[in-house]
Amino acid sequence: RVELVESGGGSEQPGGSLRLSCTISGDTHSNCVGWFRQAPGKEREGVASLSRTLSITRYANSVKGRFTISQDNAKRTSYLQMGNLEPGDTAMYYCATYYTSGRLCPLAPAGTYINWGQGTQVTVSS
Repeated sequence: RVELVESGGGSEQPGGSLRLSCTISGDTHSNCVGWFRQAPGKEREGVASLSRTLSITRYANSVKGRFTISQDNAKRTSYLQMGNLEPGDTAMYYCATYYTSGRLCPLAPAGTYINWGQGTQVTVSS
């Protein structure tokens, strides 16, 4: 069965950095991995996506230039490097995967993605 496990969340001050990891097991079909976040009372939003075969990335405007998505195929792990953190980045972060016949992996809608992890909390405050 497919299993996604996120880790690396925590508390950080504004301007700080965190690296989230998503270990993917049992998923030999998906070619898209996405990172999403959901703050209390808000909808789940796409943050970054990566085509695992073409290495094409996409980012939400709110994180462009601050976050970087990457993958380690040998470790079957996706990473989200987050820098220059802002209080607005506070949310539960999830990784997700699905298969697309296209070249790009979308950031929305979140329901496009089939497999989800349980999430890891990121809190940014001074």
